[in-house]
Amino acid sequence: MAGRGKKGGKGAEDLGRALIRQQNRAAAAAKERGEALASSSRRRAPPLESVIDVSEIDAVLQRAAEEDRLHSALAAAASASSSDLIIDLDATGETAEERRRLRKEQEALHANSLGVPRRPPWTNRMTAEELDTSERQAFLEWRRNLARLEENDKLVLTPFEKNIDIWRQLWRVIERSDLLVMVVDARDPLFYRCPDLEVYAKELDEHKRTMLLVNKADLLPLNIRKIWADYFKEHDILHVFWSAKAATATLEGKMSSGEQGSASPDMDTKISGREELLMRLQAEAKSIAAQRRTSAMAKHVVAGFVGYPNVGKSSTINALVGEKKTGVTHTPGKTKHFQTLIISEELMLCDCPGLVFPSFSSSRHEMVSCGVLPIDRMTKHREAIQVVADRVPRDVLEQIYKITLPKPKPYEPQSRPPTAAELLRAYCASRGHVSHGGLPDETRAARQILKDYIDGKIPHYELPPGVVTDDEVETRESTVAAAEGPTASAVDESGSDDSDEQDDMTGGPDMRQLLSDLESFDLAASEGSNATGKKKQHQASQKQHRKPQRKKDRSWRASNDGSDGTAVVRDFQKPTVSHPTVSVDGNV
Repeated sequence: MAGRGKKGGKGAEDLGRALIRQQNRAAAAAKERGEALASSSRRRAPPLESVIDVSEIDAVLQRAAEEDRLHSALAAAASASSSDLIIDLDATGETAEERRRLRKEQEALHANSLGVPRRPPWTNRMTAEELDTSERQAFLEWRRNLARLEENDKLVLTPFEKNIDIWRQLWRVIERSDLLVMVVDARDPLFYRCPDLEVYAKELDEHKRTMLLVNKADLLPLNIRKIWADYFKEHDILHVFWSAKAATATLEGKMSSGEQGSASPDMDTKISGREELLMRLQAEAKSIAAQRRTSAMAKHVVAGFVGYPNVGKSSTINALVGEKKTGVTHTPGKTKHFQTLIISEELMLCDCPGLVFPSFSSSRHEMVSCGVLPIDRMTKHREAIQVVADRVPRDVLEQIYKITLPKPKPYEPQSRPPTAAELLRAYCASRGHVSHGGLPDETRAARQILKDYIDGKIPHYELPPGVVTDDEVETRESTVAAAEGPTASAVDESGSDDSDEQDDMTGGPDMRQLLSDLESFDLAASEGSNATGKKKQHQASQKQHRKPQRKKDRSWRASNDGSDGTAVVRDFQKPTVSHPTVSVDGNV
């Protein structure tokens, strides 16, 4: 029994050791798998992100790595093209109008150099490494050409997409599409249109066509839509007015199917519904495919959607599909990769990530106010708000936000738009937005105003080049009258004043207003320092035996008598009349 017990104890001990060894081996294997997983995640490519500014450290490092990798292949090309650099050394004294005219001439001269990057030719026999090297070489050469344009002082290049992986998504979408649909904002279609993208599509296939999908058309009045429709027809631009928001509301039952386009019986200005747009896309794509192919047609025709960020591509795709297939946010750049969606047995949609194309015509602040660049990344909020203040009339802003903006001074043009500081401070005062230091929280106010501007809460729109409405004519006439009228009217109103006041106030109402502004400024300063003022007043009241002050006579000084500015020498004799001494309490 005892031996049997020892034997059982020894077997249990061996079993325990075996279990420990098995556990140790499992732990070691798990550790090896973890290390392998960690190393593979480190080798994994970073997520696809849009890079607009080269100042970002990631973009700088990525560009340096690409330059390092392709330095040997591009050394000869770089040395050959170094002599073509455009350096503007002309530093003459030019007026603002002359600089603007020269800048327009330079923009027209280099308009052909400002295009989208082309994908280099490729074949099926090329390896993935060869294709990657070829595409990076072409992309870097495109970047160099744009860098040469930026070296010209008369040209100002706006931010544009600098990540080659985003442009690769565009290349694939254009190659696969029969019909290229460029989504633009109806409030300023030409700002979001890229003509060189249409040229690139024609270079790939002469039968490809580009359709301008004018989204958010419900934010435009009917007469403005008619003006834009005439402009598109005059320039042979295939276009469709559309509202993704209205189409989504119709799908959700919040709007009747005929409500969004019932205001316009004209087909050129009518806002198309979901079914009408799908039929139009399918018909155009089929027509292009029939012209291209002589053999049996493919099962699906493809309509590719491209354009700037935050113009409504993803919202349009979701409305056409009938359900949420792509993410939609206010922040531009939500879509990272292109995706294909089958609508029917004959039509397939292809959604491309939003791209910021290089251009001369816009500014960075304008791109922030239009939603192309993220609002949360802006560093100078007043400049972006000034774009809104310049485009939206003063009374519209006051009516929307229930605020009262400061009126222009009499010596300022009466038709001038409000400044960004005036708009932000009035908004903060009405909403109670105050920062930690007790000052108006202008950053918070700027973000809210810009979001309202992008969403359409603040109505605004642009007109085609050369088109002037009756309202703009009246505005320009009132601007001219305001610039020329105050001088004559001020003379007429001041005719009843005393001659002494006219001699002293040579500037008329302008000088009076300046003096009143200075007095109000001094009054505000004195009110802001009440504690200091009260302390000084208390000290002055304690000095009852203050030494009388002698009033200084400065009548001997030379006055502004209209001379040529040379020094005037005059004899001065001290008056013999003694001035009475005045005590502090006013007794003589």
